[in-house]
Amino acid sequence: MLDSNPFSVMLQDLRDERSSGVAFPPGETRFSLSRTRRFAGEPLEMLLEAYERYGPVFTLRLFHSNVVFMLGPEANHHMLVSHASNFRWREGHFRDLIGLMGDGLLTIDGDFHRRSRMIMLPAFHRENIAASYDVIVQEATHALDTLAPGTEFDLYAWTRKLAMRVAMRALFGLDPDGSRARAIDAAGLFEEALAFYASDYFLRVLRMRGTPWWRMQQAARELDALIYSEIAERRASGERGQDILSLLLDAQDEDGNTLNEVQIRDEVMTLLFAGHDTTTSTVSFMFYELARNPHVAERLIAEQDAMLAGAAPTAAQLSSGELSELEMVLDETLRKYPPAWVGPRRAIESFEFAGHTIPARAFVNYCSWASHHLPDVFDDPEQFRPERFTPEAKAAMPKGAYVPFGGGSRTCIGMRFGQLEVRTIATLILQRFTLSLPDDFQLAIRQMPTISPKDGLPMRVHARAGARAASVPAAA
Repeated sequence: MLDSNPFSVMLQDLRDERSSGVAFPPGETRFSLSRTRRFAGEPLEMLLEAYERYGPVFTLRLFHSNVVFMLGPEANHHMLVSHASNFRWREGHFRDLIGLMGDGLLTIDGDFHRRSRMIMLPAFHRENIAASYDVIVQEATHALDTLAPGTEFDLYAWTRKLAMRVAMRALFGLDPDGSRARAIDAAGLFEEALAFYASDYFLRVLRMRGTPWWRMQQAARELDALIYSEIAERRASGERGQDILSLLLDAQDEDGNTLNEVQIRDEVMTLLFAGHDTTTSTVSFMFYELARNPHVAERLIAEQDAMLAGAAPTAAQLSSGELSELEMVLDETLRKYPPAWVGPRRAIESFEFAGHTIPARAFVNYCSWASHHLPDVFDDPEQFRPERFTPEAKAAMPKGAYVPFGGGSRTCIGMRFGQLEVRTIATLILQRFTLSLPDDFQLAIRQMPTISPKDGLPMRVHARAGARAASVPAAA
């Protein structure tokens, strides 16, 4: 258990920093409200400026504490793979997520994380992911039926609702049109809860009624009512399916211990969050770039017409990389806009990196978003160029250059599921419609804690000549 009093936590952070006995790497280490506020709105720009000035490891004081940032392929590999055991996630700067997620895979470390991951892995084997494919096609097709040429819609909000329905069915085994699911807006509740991270740093410290923390807790309680009621009903009825909730209800560790309701709740909450939030942002940013780069969209459409002839793709086609243009577009989208944009950690022991000593107990972050925008790693990083990810170019990348899903023992467990979902949604959209941006739209990005379009993503719908809806698998 961690201390949940934010003031005592801040005081302990300051004590740890002052007692380290080791100087922090160079950077901007004086307290600055303007720097803290700028980082909340422009983290990518700040990190790239600091990298250019200080190199791959530097320090920024954000709010009350020094934070060490390590950028670039070698830094990512050091933190995620070769020296991952020297870093804890749970005590990093996303520790407040425990107030929403509890002790799920995202918020735990060490042996507990290893055992929990082993219990969860069978649900994400390739055959189980493929079994969820029909659900994704059904939900995406039904969502597309709500769109009409000549209209405008918010792609971000549309995809968020769609991805939550998929997560409820495929991960939770819950009918999103059932009475319990209809009683709450799960996607809206997650949006409200995660707005905690879009609020001012100073407001995040407060815990009284009406604060961002209080609103996050209120949203968590409403989501809990849905999750706990489903757990109780499954326990009572013995009903099981292919979803992860069914797996968790019967899971045992090597000593024969089962998970209690709180542990199951924490893993389900974590997967509902991760299972829809990252998909939503990736689909949104992909179509933002396709609208700005119509020559790339034309290559995607030509590939689809040649290989699918209007039929829905199979799970095997989407998982094997057979649609190579789509694979490169997805990889380039995740390079420019990795949903889990920052990896907050805390060092256990002091260590050396790039000629600098980082003290024990220091906050240490890697940042895939910034690392993916380093011009000495990716030429013209602001340009959307899917050809960076031809098989030959991808194989030539240094270790740690491309880390949209983290790495090592904390690689996103749902990576394959999320990629299949994004590929499917994108393919079905492109088979029926062309999407364009309003002329006056300017993209702004927020971090809460995944990156997403700050003001949604308005898109205009245009019919594709000769397009027809793909056949939809029968509902299970």
